[in-house]
Amino acid sequence: MTLAKRALAGLAALAVAGAALAQEINFGIISTDKSAAIKSLWDPFIDDMRKQTGLKVNAFFSTDYTGIIEAQRFNKVQVAWYGNKSAIEAVDRANGEVFAQFIDLHGTPGYYSYIITHRDSPINTLDDMFKHGKELAFGAGDPQSTSGTLVPGYYVFTKRGVEAKDVFKVVRPASHGVNLLAVLNKQVDVATNNSEELDKLKLKDPAKREMVKIVWTSPLIPRDPLVWRKDLPADVKAKLKAFIIGYGKDAREKEILKGMQQIAGFRESSDAQLIPIRQLELAKSRAKVAGDTTLSAADKQAKLHDIDAKLAELAKTAK
Repeated sequence: MTLAKRALAGLAALAVAGAALAQEINFGIISTDKSAAIKSLWDPFIDDMRKQTGLKVNAFFSTDYTGIIEAQRFNKVQVAWYGNKSAIEAVDRANGEVFAQFIDLHGTPGYYSYIITHRDSPINTLDDMFKHGKELAFGAGDPQSTSGTLVPGYYVFTKRGVEAKDVFKVVRPASHGVNLLAVLNKQVDVATNNSEELDKLKLKDPAKREMVKIVWTSPLIPRDPLVWRKDLPADVKAKLKAFIIGYGKDAREKEILKGMQQIAGFRESSDAQLIPIRQLELAKSRAKVAGDTTLSAADKQAKLHDIDAKLAELAKTAK
């Protein structure tokens, strides 16, 4: 074999190896409960994805959203399940793109953020919570969580001109699963959570669900998105989308989805589903700037002008 032919053969081998490598997909999953329990629920879905797409799919579990965002940023994760707030980070910083969205068991387009407490607690309303805040331990959400941090942060605290750290005796950030256990075990007095987590608890242990009292319910939040890296090969994207959008059509698959996340399936989506959450983040920032007494009038006006321009651009995009 001539040197030129050897070189061509080497390049061909590298191309084949590169193509094979591209077929391996790490699927990021946020573990809001014990990892072993989450893994057992997601394993059948991941197995089906392998079989139906022909791709080598590995589940990548993380206890926080930042871990998955960073993994996707450095191409250690190629597809991931996020909340809307963390999906914004993945789109902006990790070359991500929304391509699908959860559909819940009732076909509704969203879910709810909650402030919860134990059934035995004397706290029944937000007024009760704020009145006794300095006596209470508060279970805050993951900083990148939509329903654990962004939504309650804006509607419960920012709109009252306060931050959680200034309201409570103790603030302990944690996942939804940890916060729920902490409320059940009376380790925190109040905590953030969401309708998805409480629906799962009701299915798993109805008696324990009866021990949880909802103090506050948010406006509807768009259902969680799935985000892939934009630079995935087109054929891999096509295989993944066909599998995911088509999943949940028979009784077995429906049971798998129900156990995973209390969902009925997926529908196509895009980065546009993140616009309301981006608007919420900007509204929260605007309220904070408007109330900041340390800024000069000129600095405040400049910051507000910048935020208003971004809000106007989002409103235009939404149309």
